[in-house]
Amino acid sequence: MGLLATVGVGALTRNARASTGLQSQNEAVVGRWFTEFWGKTYNPTVVDQLAAPDMLLKYSLHKPRHGREDIKVFMHGFRTAFPDLNFWGTAPLLADGDYVVGQWEGGGTHTGPAFSDFLMGSLPANSGRKMHFTGTTVLKLKDGKIVQEMGLDDGATCLTQLGILVKA
Repeated sequence: MGLLATVGVGALTRNARASTGLQSQNEAVVGRWFTEFWGKTYNPTVVDQLAAPDMLLKYSLHKPRHGREDIKVFMHGFRTAFPDLNFWGTAPLLADGDYVVGQWEGGGTHTGPAFSDFLMGSLPANSGRKMHFTGTTVLKLKDGKIVQEMGLDDGATCLTQLGILVKA
């Protein structure tokens, strides 16, 4: 007796539909997160709506952020320093189970107060320096909430554009 007869075609089909449904739901959550958290118009309530209470946000340019309040403080400071901050997707999201991967680009102009959140240095107030760079992010979701966002960005390009990292 073959595998399909033993397991049952119906069981395989139900599992495939359940997996596809979960992936679609996770893609929708991440799509909204990218638009409302990282996009041109920031919606601070999206953090409470989509992030798990103990979410981890980690990129190479900044220290890791833990929890909703820490993440909101980070984004408030980032957007105050770079009022035109905007990141957008450059490829379709890819989902597999609890994970969603996104490719993006974006940046902004530093026209706000001094900014010292970069791990490698800081900017004086209103430097006028522009950053534009790319990256890839892997997000993990559980029960429809983002529990982890880990990004690999082109930090060398960003920091060089901002004058924090100087070419040899």
